[in-house]
Amino acid sequence: MSGITTAPHVVEDLLGVVQLLSDGSVVRADESVLTSPGATFPDVPAVQWRDVVYDPARGLGVRLYRSPVAAPKGGRRLPVLVYFHGGAYCIGAYDQPGFHAFCQHVAAEVPAVVLSVQYRLAPEHRLPAAIEDAATFFSWLRAQAAPAPGAAANPWLAESADFSRTFVSGVSAGANLAHHVVVRIASGQIVPGPVRVAGYVLFSAFFGSDERVASESHPPAGVSVTVESLDIAWRMALPLGATRDHPLANPFGLDSPSLEPLPLPPALVVAPGRDVLYDHMLRYAARLKEMGKAVELAEFAGERHGFSVGQWSEATEELMRILKQFINHGAAAAVLK
Repeated sequence: MSGITTAPHVVEDLLGVVQLLSDGSVVRADESVLTSPGATFPDVPAVQWRDVVYDPARGLGVRLYRSPVAAPKGGRRLPVLVYFHGGAYCIGAYDQPGFHAFCQHVAAEVPAVVLSVQYRLAPEHRLPAAIEDAATFFSWLRAQAAPAPGAAANPWLAESADFSRTFVSGVSAGANLAHHVVVRIASGQIVPGPVRVAGYVLFSAFFGSDERVASESHPPAGVSVTVESLDIAWRMALPLGATRDHPLANPFGLDSPSLEPLPLPPALVVAPGRDVLYDHMLRYAARLKEMGKAVELAEFAGERHGFSVGQWSEATEELMRILKQFINHGAAAAVLK
């Protein structure tokens, strides 16, 4: 009598769009169902963009944005903003409408050269895959800033980018990724060459810990992302068997490297109040301040997780003003050094 075979069953289900099955396979659905009905993300006039491959082996790309201001005649080059999209490390893409629109606004209004980076997603590629991709991207960026003999940089970057005034940023999981990139640069694990990181920006940062923070234990009213869905995402994204105290989730866990001795650049932490991760963001900013690091905390009491890539509003206009001030101040400081 032949053995009985059991069909693979769902082990984890993230928002109905990513399912991890018992045999390790993954089923993905159309992520557009997560977009609010009627949401529109109009293009920002005159902002140019194009896609470039930075990792041919894995087929990973980066979307370059620049405004008409990006190549002034005899003028100064523009600061560079590296941007990592969100999606709890399991969903999202750099070309999705919300991320695309946000990057256009930054390019136009700061103004800056914006580089929106694609990276591999879990659970097919669990962490630290995304960190490895970010390191590969910075190797590519270093080569753009200082091309090898006989090589040529991307013309847009060669014309417009001031690599000595580079900022690293991201939203949600992208903010988590930005943190780890900056830590690796500060500790010498990523060597950016002539690319100098003048600051970093965390929008709605995706951090975690085994111990619940207050905003997780008692979620604010009207949150858009639940504790349960974030727990599922961590189980799908972290190395097998890891807990939320893993260093890639909790920057202050027992096994996490100390940030105190590292020469971290100034940070801008953007914390929406209606977010179960709110207290993780406050803790991050407070701990940096305790260590004597330069950190600015921007709180948006009535906003939800990831509001920076939502519909354009008074809150996103204010956020853009704060971001512009942070980048221009940091860029000016970089010039003086």
